[in-house]
Amino acid sequence: MTLSFDGTVLVPVADPDDGEETAAALAPYLSPSSTVLVVNVIEKAGGAPDKASVEQREEYAREIFERARGPLEDRAGSVETAILFGTDVAETILEAAIERDVDAVVFEPRKGNRFVELLTGDVARRLVREASVPVVALPRTGE
Repeated sequence: MTLSFDGTVLVPVADPDDGEETAAALAPYLSPSSTVLVVNVIEKAGGAPDKASVEQREEYAREIFERARGPLEDRAGSVETAILFGTDVAETILEAAIERDVDAVVFEPRKGNRFVELLTGDVARRLVREASVPVVALPRTGE
């Protein structure tokens, strides 16, 4: 069976390296009719002071999107980006998937040390467990 995405996929990315690596991992599975929606969630502190200003976080998201676009532009029919805001990253991603009527949420599991994987793995597990749309974890690349 060959995996191919012909519809709309939502791709959550956390940082510029994650954006570029996930886009590169996804690109071979895209068709000219695919739409890729790359999203970055700016996690709000829910009443506590935020770690960085919204402007700084939005600029960082634009850097993420710039790096993610490269591998996707020649493969997807269209590439869109969106900055999402929420206090719960997984919930924010899943709500966006429903609101935008995507066909799947696609991500590449993050690399890193065990501590990073414990922290970020919770979001990945929740995406798989709580999703009402298909969730696809791409094979890791570049290891």
